[in-house]
Amino acid sequence: MKHLTSIADLTQEEITKIIKLGEKLKEERYKGVVTDYLKNKSLAMIFELPSTRTRVSFEVAMTELGGHAIYLNWNDLQLGRGEPIKDTARVLSRYVHAIMLRVKNHKTIEEFVKYSKVPVINGLSDLEHPCQILADLMTIYEYKGEFRDVKLAWIGDGNNVCNSLILASALTGMEMVVSTPPSYEPNVEIVKKALNISGKIKFERDPKKAVLGADVIYTDVWISMGQESERDKRLAAFKNYQVNEELLKYASEDVIVMHCMPAHRGEEITDEVIEGKHSVLFEQAENRLHAQKAVLLTLLQD
Repeated sequence: MKHLTSIADLTQEEITKIIKLGEKLKEERYKGVVTDYLKNKSLAMIFELPSTRTRVSFEVAMTELGGHAIYLNWNDLQLGRGEPIKDTARVLSRYVHAIMLRVKNHKTIEEFVKYSKVPVINGLSDLEHPCQILADLMTIYEYKGEFRDVKLAWIGDGNNVCNSLILASALTGMEMVVSTPPSYEPNVEIVKKALNISGKIKFERDPKKAVLGADVIYTDVWISMGQESERDKRLAAFKNYQVNEELLKYASEDVIVMHCMPAHRGEEITDEVIEGKHSVLFEQAENRLHAQKAVLLTLLQD
């Protein structure tokens, strides 16, 4: 039984298979093909944190694959009243065929894995966001046709998405340059793991230098869920890390701009860039559906 708790749970070959399968499922959807690949299969979706893309894409994915998704708010479960995670994991995994969680602490994912009898999927934790990254890789492949000669520049906070992208770049052979303010670097252990996979990871404080020759520029919000009390401090720290039209001048002419969304227009990225010719934000968001279908089939199909 395989789980998806980290993008590093997958090999390069498995990532490629998921991307190819996602492309096939995307094509089928555009052609109106109706499938029942996961007929009579159920997915429990536990949300400790709010969501738009993760919830809707997983729910639609299960429906279109012929299965069923059950939305479970953390506080509506006995978890919200103090039931041990291991008890919930043991019970739910006797009811459903897979469990997807969007949680505050990555240790919650790890405990579900320890006690679950079915595959566990990390829909987001404070450490990683592997489902997002599979959609990102699918999008990069669609636009660039490869990974080996692609340079990706991360501009902003070294958060969970950045952590997973660092691992993904190492697994796929992309070059990645990370540009963050001091004290906002990505997880040290994640970086070590990526370097051990022979990752081509570089760090550059100056975002203009970081995007030189970049094929992909990726950013995310400066203030994530639970960091609202740090708003003023973070706005001051990140003020020179905005992805705007001026920054794009230093990148490749055919650079694509990515953001996992929701975006705070006018903060980490300007409205002009989101609506501009280099933006692939909405194609990237759409690919959450197709990539997650591929993940569900990979983990659940007999």
